[in-house]
Amino acid sequence: MFTANKPEAVRQMYTTDESLRIRLETHDRYTVPPINYVRWAINCIHWQGDEKVLDVGCGPGRWYSELIADQPQINYYGLDLYPGMLHNHPAPTVLNISDAQDLPYPDATFDVVMANHLLFHVPDMDKAVTEFQRVLKPGTILMTTTNSLHNMPELQVLMRRAVTLLVPPGTTNIQVPPSHTDLFTLESGTRLLARHFYAVVRYDLPSQLIFPEVDPVMAYLDSTRSVREPELPPGVMWDDVLLIVREQVNRLIEHFGELVINKLSGVLIATDHGDFIRDYLDHEAKTAQNNGH
Repeated sequence: MFTANKPEAVRQMYTTDESLRIRLETHDRYTVPPINYVRWAINCIHWQGDEKVLDVGCGPGRWYSELIADQPQINYYGLDLYPGMLHNHPAPTVLNISDAQDLPYPDATFDVVMANHLLFHVPDMDKAVTEFQRVLKPGTILMTTTNSLHNMPELQVLMRRAVTLLVPPGTTNIQVPPSHTDLFTLESGTRLLARHFYAVVRYDLPSQLIFPEVDPVMAYLDSTRSVREPELPPGVMWDDVLLIVREQVNRLIEHFGELVINKLSGVLIATDHGDFIRDYLDHEAKTAQNNGH
């Protein structure tokens, strides 16, 4: 098990919504071109307008606010494992504290289950997806968002350089803390969901983070400390890594005027007979019927 889905490390990251808020605000402020990521992702679904929606890992309710603005007639339910993440949710009466691997809802309850930037923190992702399937009505959809394996490569280069400078000379197979999203990426997530659903479609959103100063870069990295620090090589301290990264970033900004970080995130929509695949399957069924099959 990687630290990114070890319960204690994840609990430390999400005791409150502070670490998540730092990352979200960083993306909102420094992403180029500017885009409302949540609204873009929501628009990847073909909404009817009256769906019953379960938001697993809902946190402080960012997806709720955008959903209600876009689809005011939906019937929304939110769930999170950590009570501290729910304190600022704008719809407290529809929230539940529970585990994604053991949902407290009857079979075939929801039209849409959302698990946005969540599954990389779940110890047993297959078990969670099986639970999502269980509470979905037949022919409805699972929506997940996550990052590509190739998201923010420049940050990983900076981390690797720092760790390399801090390990003893001659050390081989240097271990660099991965991104906390690497356990469930657009690439691996497509394969995982395809084991459970008939069809999976992937929507990509490339963009950049452009930083004119060092402090927001460091705040972003430090917000992932609880799941990255345990992955450092023995004897390498997190604060020392960040000190060297800060020096590198300062030099890059002094030279280029900014630090550019390339992003690739997106949406995975999975279904057995719904959304993007419904018309195709209906056409295939009619064709088979007309051919006497």
